[in-house]
Amino acid sequence: MQVSSVNDVKIYNLSHGKSLPEVRNIQRRIELIQDFEMPTVCTSIKVSRDGQFILAAGTYKPRVRCYDTYQLSLKFERCLDSDGKLTDLLSCPGSHLVFLHCDRYVEFHSQHGHYYKTRIPKFGRDFSYHYPSCDLYFVGTSSEVFRLNLEQGRFLSSLQTDAIENNVCDINPVHHLFATGTSEGRVECWDPRVRNRVGLLDCALSSLTEGTVVQALPSVSALKFNGSLSMAVGTSTGQVLIYDLRSSQPLLVKDHFYNLPIKSLNFHNQLDLVVSADNKIIKMWNKDTGKVFSSIQPQSNVNDVCIYPHSGMIFTANEDPKMNTFYIPALGPAPRWCSFLDNLTEELEESPESTVYDDYKFVTRKDLENLGLSHLVGSSLLRAYMHGYFMDIRLYHKVKSMTNPFAYEEYRKDKIRQKIEESRTQRVQLKKLPKVNKELALKLMEEGDDEAELALPSILGDDRFKLMFENPDYQVDEQSEEFRLLNPIVSKVGQKRKKKLRLLAQEVAEEEEEAEGQASSEEESSDDDKSWVDEVREQRRLLRQEDRDRRRQERKKADRNTVLLEKDQSGGEKSSNVAENKKTSQLQFYQIKAGEEFKSFNDMAHKQKLQKASLEDRLKLEEHSGTGNIADTAVGSKQLTFTLKKSEQQRKQQQAEQEHHKERKKLRRSAGHLSSARGRGWGRGRGKGRGLH
Repeated sequence: MQVSSVNDVKIYNLSHGKSLPEVRNIQRRIELIQDFEMPTVCTSIKVSRDGQFILAAGTYKPRVRCYDTYQLSLKFERCLDSDGKLTDLLSCPGSHLVFLHCDRYVEFHSQHGHYYKTRIPKFGRDFSYHYPSCDLYFVGTSSEVFRLNLEQGRFLSSLQTDAIENNVCDINPVHHLFATGTSEGRVECWDPRVRNRVGLLDCALSSLTEGTVVQALPSVSALKFNGSLSMAVGTSTGQVLIYDLRSSQPLLVKDHFYNLPIKSLNFHNQLDLVVSADNKIIKMWNKDTGKVFSSIQPQSNVNDVCIYPHSGMIFTANEDPKMNTFYIPALGPAPRWCSFLDNLTEELEESPESTVYDDYKFVTRKDLENLGLSHLVGSSLLRAYMHGYFMDIRLYHKVKSMTNPFAYEEYRKDKIRQKIEESRTQRVQLKKLPKVNKELALKLMEEGDDEAELALPSILGDDRFKLMFENPDYQVDEQSEEFRLLNPIVSKVGQKRKKKLRLLAQEVAEEEEEAEGQASSEEESSDDDKSWVDEVREQRRLLRQEDRDRRRQERKKADRNTVLLEKDQSGGEKSSNVAENKKTSQLQFYQIKAGEEFKSFNDMAHKQKLQKASLEDRLKLEEHSGTGNIADTAVGSKQLTFTLKKSEQQRKQQQAEQEHHKERKKLRRSAGHLSSARGRGWGRGRGKGRGLH
């Protein structure tokens, strides 16, 4: 049994499916009627007028089942040649049945079984029985309504409608007015006494209210009379229209908002409710105001809904083997044949019981390994579910106490500590800070004091952030690079807050809140003249300094390791394999760092001498040796500059070239005695001569 509450209305699903754990579920599961199910799908369900029998049609194979409520069991089952569209009861004890099959056949059954079968001219979709005249009215894929008189045993003249097809029909139980719903969204009303149409309702246009999105012409999919003047019409687009037969306009239009055809309509006259159902949901709402009373959303699609007369029990036919049984105490009492449900639901409301899984503990594979119960996998003590297992809570506690025998003592100490803290709540309390993130808690307290007038909520009193002040894993690292760069003013404010923390500690120790509070306010000085830009620059400078110190330490450590490695190579008498391993490891793990000289790795003695020399001596050596320097560029890359060392022959050749250049400079004749004026005149004279020539 599953209990749910929709709109403060308790709904008990008496045929809720089996679920884990099975042992506990069997103890609490209620099987109201034995074998209340179909092999595959149930298409329709009805209750006899006296309430003794429940008939259900389903597939596969096509069959009908009759359940006796007095015996709470299956009375009989009969298989059919084809799927039955609907079933109808012709007499109170259920001794005569009529089935409309999908292959145009109409089949009649009595207590002993099938006794007559006939065929209608067109495929039928629905039919109704007119008790005063013993006529069966069939509607289907035709504009005609076929009449079969059971007293005479023959077809009578049919009723000619204006529709192309008729989907549903119903007969008023008071004045026996016959109504049929068409595929064009109209309802035609006929008087069986004169066989003439007495009314026509256009439901398609009336269902189009403001904001309704319609993709096709709404057709009538459900029809139900209530009393002598009320009628409910369901459309294929998910609207339900309530009509008074004296008016052509609907009194109320209720939309299911699923855009699915209405499958079933029922009235609950005790509470003036309409029970409408489509494939997804069953809604109960007031027929006068449209206010929702409650709703039921089964796990599978709904085909038909039936209300047991004068009670709060509802049966549904679903696209599922099980036929659901819902009991709603707010709708009415339980039927006489299951009156124990009232006592059961009252006990459940007075003393709410634990859920199905309260007696079981969910454990993962890792939990089983920690408890030493991995060998139970596959046994009946563990029920596999999702990524773990269900085990009995008593077994879990027993094994837990064996693996940790001091757990009870720790639990007892915690309880005693909690009792002591509760007893201290009546005393005068000082400001108490948590063990974790004290600076953050003090900051929140200060903000809370400033914003007390606005009554803003604080995360200190919120249980969702409780672990942030209890679990050390949530401690804020104020020395991290991200914290120091993103919070430039935090360092200075943090110093003030640390002063306050020390003062608060003194207050708790000496119990002098006011005096120490004044002293703390006097000692505080305002050093906020610097802007946040200066603070960010200072933090970056400190970070760079720390980075340089860290690199210097790493360099010293690497040099120390190099010296130790040289000693091992020079002084040790080891085998050739060990020497080769050291050599390969030296070549593999050596790393060139910024500032080192560009030299061969094998010249270790020269390198050691160079590192011990001062910076001035190293620069002089670089000038004579022609070695290079490695420097950092602005974009972070490395720049290598070096000067090649010239040989003796190259220096002699360069000196000879310089001497030759000096000799040529002495022998060169200068052209400075030539003036610019003579040069220009000479040029013009030559030009004229060339022109005359």
